[in-house]
Amino acid sequence: QVQLVESGGGLVQAGGSLRLSCAAASERIFRVNAMGWYRQAPGKQRELVAEIISGSNTNYADSVKGRFTISRDNAKITWHLQMNSLKPEDTAVYYCRLATFEVYWGKGTLVTVSS
Repeated sequence: QVQLVESGGGLVQAGGSLRLSCAAASERIFRVNAMGWYRQAPGKQRELVAEIISGSNTNYADSVKGRFTISRDNAKITWHLQMNSLKPEDTAVYYCRLATFEVYWGKGTLVTVSS
């Protein structure tokens, strides 16, 4: 079983920045297909925020393009989401996701952006 540990959520004012991190706590990962971040706002479905596919290709939701950047540490299975120019509508629980031969999810970290 692969456990994903998220960190970095919190409360920030609109226009501010936060950095989320996710680390895979397992040595039994031999192939990574995708690393990503999703979010779920109250009353809404979970949606893709950003992902890295096959090690280098990135994909972003239109709503975060130009503001958020996803990156990874090549030496270990850790990835980050740098969130700049945050807006109140970015408020949500953010989940990291790892796709290997199976799909694993973190427990989520709350990001609250005040106006």
